[in-house]
Amino acid sequence: MPLVGNTGQARRQTKKGILYMHLLQLQVAGICRIARDVSAAFLLALAFSPVHASSDGGTLQFDAARFTRVNVTVDGEPVVLRVYSEICYVGKPVKMAAVQVGLSGAQTQLANPACGYQSMNVVVPEAMADNPQTAIYFVVGNSGWMASYIRASISDGASYNSASSNVGAALKAGFVVVEVASRSRGLVAADGSFPGKAPAVVVDAKAAVRYLRLNDAVMPGTAERIVVNGTSGGGGMSAILGASGNSSDFFPYLAEIGAAGIDARGRSTIRDDVFAINAYCPITDLGNADLAYEWLFNTLGTRKTVNSNPDPHGSAEIAAKFPAYEKSLKLTNYAGKSLTADNMLAQVQHEVTRAAEAFMNAAPGNTIPGLGEAMTFAARVGGAARGAGSAAAGVGGLPTGGAQGGTPVALAAAQSQSFINDWLDVDNANRKVLSIDMEKYLKFLATQATLKPVPAFDSTGVSTYTGNMGESNLFGASNQKYSNYTEFTWNHNDTQGDGVGQDDTGMSWSKFVASPKTMVDDQVKHIDPMRYIGTAADTAPYWYVRHGTRDRDTAFIVSINLSRALAADKNVKNVNYRLAWNQPHAGNYDVPEAMQWIARILVEAGPVAERR
Repeated sequence: MPLVGNTGQARRQTKKGILYMHLLQLQVAGICRIARDVSAAFLLALAFSPVHASSDGGTLQFDAARFTRVNVTVDGEPVVLRVYSEICYVGKPVKMAAVQVGLSGAQTQLANPACGYQSMNVVVPEAMADNPQTAIYFVVGNSGWMASYIRASISDGASYNSASSNVGAALKAGFVVVEVASRSRGLVAADGSFPGKAPAVVVDAKAAVRYLRLNDAVMPGTAERIVVNGTSGGGGMSAILGASGNSSDFFPYLAEIGAAGIDARGRSTIRDDVFAINAYCPITDLGNADLAYEWLFNTLGTRKTVNSNPDPHGSAEIAAKFPAYEKSLKLTNYAGKSLTADNMLAQVQHEVTRAAEAFMNAAPGNTIPGLGEAMTFAARVGGAARGAGSAAAGVGGLPTGGAQGGTPVALAAAQSQSFINDWLDVDNANRKVLSIDMEKYLKFLATQATLKPVPAFDSTGVSTYTGNMGESNLFGASNQKYSNYTEFTWNHNDTQGDGVGQDDTGMSWSKFVASPKTMVDDQVKHIDPMRYIGTAADTAPYWYVRHGTRDRDTAFIVSINLSRALAADKNVKNVNYRLAWNQPHAGNYDVPEAMQWIARILVEAGPVAERR
């Protein structure tokens, strides 16, 4: 039976009764990546037995003596590190198939199928190993919301520049770096099921946080100062982890995998809230991401202008749903007025203006080409932006190529792109933006990187979709490769025999989500930060969110809505949100700025009063 979801509070208790039957079906995890180089020699150096938790749901005890010393340099200075490798952070890990197959068909042999997707590495400078106050830099990634296998990233003998490497900067600051692997879409279990269905990614991240809190007295650093870093799908995962602290929605899932702090009656005895979020281009609010994307690139005719609309009727139908959704959020814009579809472009323009002016004011030599002059920047190659300052650049979504519907002025051998600026008028002398032509700006955005197909996110099973990276396989039962999770794609699924959509089930979307047996809507909720911000959940009090002005992978609307919801939450103390000038779909390109922000909020929050 396909997973279905409910839309009413009256059925919530019924669905909770069914929840345990579907626990292994409803789990999602993410790929954990950070800006780094991986040394094969270091992998051999770490080839000792992993630190595993008791598989029977036992104590999950951290062994403080089980580490390897590694020598690196940060800004030319030697740093000795303690590396605790492959700590299994759950008592009942899900065993995976020994061979995993990626989207390209490439096969990967797992060295640790028992807990390789539910493990963490803990790295701490030797000098800070006994410091109970230092922060924990908690790194996630799951680009494209894909599963993340544990791997070493700190290379023995490597050199790090704290101005460009987020990990190097974290180590220089004396932070504990925790790299978290987790389940997610595309993952196959040893029994042939798909254990990465939503909300496994959040569940695993919460389990990792709970492990840190359980062992806080004997581990380096303090679990009261966890700063979560992630890009793209990892940015989305960071956002939901930060938004949903201590929500009881996740307790049954946590119990199923033997996470710390869930007692025999399913009650929580340990917290899983975090201190701060450092997220880049978060692909989130997946249940409505298609609405925002199609509205943004249709409202001024952008898809038509750049000849990038494989399904004009479908695109228009999706876009038409956006105004009602935006109104339902009841957010306010930068001027304190209701944020609606009517003024959303003005909000985007405001944020682009802020980004440009922040860039011009950041350093004396920062100037922006005037109208009629060439804008030159690193080309998108295979979805990544060369020279963007991060190995995470371009992660997630479809690979992006050249300019569809537009031709760059030049594409040199050095892989730089140049476009004539016809949309932005600036006064560099006074460091001010004079005007922005939004129609031409959106055309530029859709020319320098090809727009995603239609639909952009919930896409599998629709014949007009030509990509292979939609997030549909994040949802559904554990015996389903995928399930559509939005109204449009469910109703328009035309792949017969996939067990999904109105064509196979005979149910429209409205009937599908009305059934108490359906869980897809709960899966969507449980990875959506917008559903937890401003509720009884303990949302992280500090947020640093960036989204590049050249990012076409997800609509600016998604991060704008996230920032406005956070700003309205009285329990959130600091929202540092901005579009990042001239950045594509990337992360960790502003390491000094981000680290300075982290340092400031740590000072603001003050020392942790008690060790536990």
